Amino acid sequence: VLGSEIAVLKNEYQPAGDYAVHFDASKLTSGTYFYSITAGSFSQTKKMILIK
Repeated sequence: VLGSEIAVLKNEYQPAGDYAVHFDASKLTSGTYFYSITAGSFSQTKKMILIK
């Protein structure tokens, strides 16, 4: 998979709790994107398909 980082939504310490983050994809083209979530030793990457 080739690509580049397009956004960093949060990169700071946050205490435990529930959070929501807004992601504005209006300037992106349709396609397949990957996103990662990391918290402490937990890390997960998922696929997102954007269709316009």
